[in-house]
Amino acid sequence: MSDTTTIAVAGDPGYDITIGRGLLASLGEKLPAAAQKVLVVHPPTLAAQAEALRAQLVGDRQVLLAEIPDAEAGKRIEVAAFCWQVMGQADFTRTDAVIGFGGGAVTDLAGFVAATWLRGVAVVQVPTTVLAMVDAAVGGKTGVNTAEGKNLVGAFWPPHAVVCDLDLLDTLSKNEATAGFAEVVKAGFIWHPEILDLIEADPSGIVDPRGDAFRRCIELAIDMKARVVGEDLREAGLREVLNYGHTLGHAIEHAERYRWRHGAAISVGMVFAAELSRLAGRLSDDVAQRHRTVLESLGLPTTYRAGAFQTLKATMQRDKKSRGSMLRFIVLDDLARPTVLQAPDESLLFAAYQEVGA
Repeated sequence: MSDTTTIAVAGDPGYDITIGRGLLASLGEKLPAAAQKVLVVHPPTLAAQAEALRAQLVGDRQVLLAEIPDAEAGKRIEVAAFCWQVMGQADFTRTDAVIGFGGGAVTDLAGFVAATWLRGVAVVQVPTTVLAMVDAAVGGKTGVNTAEGKNLVGAFWPPHAVVCDLDLLDTLSKNEATAGFAEVVKAGFIWHPEILDLIEADPSGIVDPRGDAFRRCIELAIDMKARVVGEDLREAGLREVLNYGHTLGHAIEHAERYRWRHGAAISVGMVFAAELSRLAGRLSDDVAQRHRTVLESLGLPTTYRAGAFQTLKATMQRDKKSRGSMLRFIVLDDLARPTVLQAPDESLLFAAYQEVGA
């Protein structure tokens, strides 16, 4: 496999996603030439690496660090306000830039800060987790959580560039890599079935960031996201398919006050979506069962609390795909054939939930 892979995202303007090793060394080249000030948004766990990045980028530009709380605790409006304060006190202008250096929550927050400061400054995303590389950092969805739900406040703001340095994944624990792989599995079911074949061939080895099969899966998942968002940035049509498993998954995250990993919640959500597809007469028993088999082979959860349906349904009503009081779900007609199921009967939803309730 070649050292560096570049995947272009169409748009006006478009941008490149670069995948490879040792890419941080040339990160400065990805920043806008006119940027005189750069804010690096990072979690506490990457403080030392962020400081090294700052030292590397300092030269003709001023580089500031904004350390934010880890994971979903960082996706709050108060945290965004802290970043705005840093930028305001440093006199950031429209030609300056933000770098999101961290997992999906960090890149979501950094993108939101960039989208809202002076109504939009450039953001370069440097994802450091599997989840962030294949999903959060790609596509220009930015946002924060509120008490009412996840990602209900945000903006569509495509990045200036995305740099996926696979060296950053080498220190991830197996649990961390596996949780992020749920989004890769999603790509396998809705777009690139080759991913499923690769996982089934070696479920334990597939999550090793140094393996060729791992990189192939990552690149296929990113390719899917790039193609979809290049055609539909603002989720007016095709992009909705990326929410497969996310309607219930986000509701579980909310119920758990974001203590569950995103990938774990989406894993359960995909099994629910598959069962909903099957019970609606759209998906074969074999493909529905394959969801459970593939996810469990990776050690991901496929069940949630049996008595939680009504609570989760109330949260799903506020899902961004809902239209008025009408719930909408992404379902499968077959492998790589996602579609929308509108206003399913509550008895159908309840029956599908019984398949994941435990």
